[in-house]
Amino acid sequence: MSELNILMPENFAVDEAADFREKVNTLISKGEKQFVLDFSKCTFIDSTGLGILVGIYKKCTELNGSLKLHSINAQVIKIFNLTRLDKVFQIIK
Repeated sequence: MSELNILMPENFAVDEAADFREKVNTLISKGEKQFVLDFSKCTFIDSTGLGILVGIYKKCTELNGSLKLHSINAQVIKIFNLTRLDKVFQIIK
């Protein structure tokens, strides 16, 4: 199965994060388990967004899948660095 590319919302906060979680969980229930998240348009992420990413990462890992993040701008990567999630996720430049 190939990787599924998903474009992240500009503001990945509470409202957008809930919709995103539902969308990805539906894809996982249909058998998808390898995702590449495109952060090229994302300029903000909050703790809810980070929590949802961790949850999806855990599900993908349990299913022997993968979750990769790419094109993260400097402002958003600071959040991953501060929370040390840059050590958890595979981040592609």
